[in-house]
Amino acid sequence: MLRLALHSLWARRLTASLTLLAVAISVTLLLGVERVRSQARDSFANTVSGTDLIVGARSGQVNLLLYSVFRIGNPTNNVGWDAYQQIRALPGIAWTIPLSLGDSHKGFRVLGTNEDYFSHLRYGRQQPLVMAEGHPFATPFEAVLGAEVARKLGYRIGQPIVIAHGAGSTSFSQHDNLPFKVVGILAPTGTPIDRTVHVPLAGIEAIHLGWDSGRHSKAVTAEQALEQDLTPKTITAFMVGLGNRIMAFQLQRTINTWRSEPLMAILPGAALQELWGLLSVAERALAIIAGFVVVAGLIGMLTTQLAGLNERRRELAILRSLGARPLHLFTLLTLESLALTSLGILAGLALLYGAQALAAPLLASQYGLLFPLAMPSTYEWQLIGLVWLAGLLIGLLPAWRAYRYSLSDGMSIRL
Repeated sequence: MLRLALHSLWARRLTASLTLLAVAISVTLLLGVERVRSQARDSFANTVSGTDLIVGARSGQVNLLLYSVFRIGNPTNNVGWDAYQQIRALPGIAWTIPLSLGDSHKGFRVLGTNEDYFSHLRYGRQQPLVMAEGHPFATPFEAVLGAEVARKLGYRIGQPIVIAHGAGSTSFSQHDNLPFKVVGILAPTGTPIDRTVHVPLAGIEAIHLGWDSGRHSKAVTAEQALEQDLTPKTITAFMVGLGNRIMAFQLQRTINTWRSEPLMAILPGAALQELWGLLSVAERALAIIAGFVVVAGLIGMLTTQLAGLNERRRELAILRSLGARPLHLFTLLTLESLALTSLGILAGLALLYGAQALAAPLLASQYGLLFPLAMPSTYEWQLIGLVWLAGLLIGLLPAWRAYRYSLSDGMSIRL
């Protein structure tokens, strides 16, 4: 019966192909939305690990998380260097990583930090940063590039780069009097680190010497800059690692009530949960739209089968005259629906993996989202199973109508 069903579909291959394509596109969209949602969550969650608190100027915790970790948006205010030094000296703090944002290089964010960034920052499953080439910076005018920056701009070790004032993709204010030399390139991480230029805090302070309200009023040479005190006056935010995580809430309360200036400490995991809460409406909307597309594809398959069933009444009558029973006709139509659904699912998976292979480099370079080619997850298999079951149920209606056609009804049709 399965062989007969496949031959029957081949005899109507044009109509069957269009139906199969509709099912394939709907399956691709359904699984694509789910994969984007899950992989985006994983990529965001893997960006920073092992960091207990992130401290910045008082604002929303999602805003602080976005600009300090994901380089999205801008801070409302900075953190005073004195406050940072006082907080890092509090009991229970194992390490801190200062972060200074506000400059860029050819559209990539520039991050001012210190050597603790390379020693303590973790991503993914507690994975440390690894140098693909070179070494971390040691002097104020050295830079370490993220993997994507080096790949896209074609930079190599020893190449000079000029940092631009401001975080926009285009800047007309260049710190060209104090270029930096590339001394290291980080291995790919699949996080915003890959799209970041890392320089010392002292270098950030040096390039802003002689700047007044964003304008370069007085050129300063590297020798002149090194003779001055390059201790930062403010930083954008800083990460905190604790010796005992039980102290996280106590330290968070201490920082949130800091008297010298308004500060806020957030738990990265809690901030991520709030971010997902904000995005949950959009996620559900996309899932509902994808579900309706699947329903539309299956209804299209049902419509095609019902429309063609009247034309096949003579064919079914001939099968009856050759000895086929009504149950055989019921099984034949059901198998045709299952074959179309199964082939549509396979074609949908092929389209999904093809689109994923093409889009993965762009998503990794532009948004830092990794979409590895992997087998469907348990939830995706469940979605596939639901689509297959829906295809089976939809196929029962034309199969039942074929079951009810009698031999005399089929043979009485005039051509």
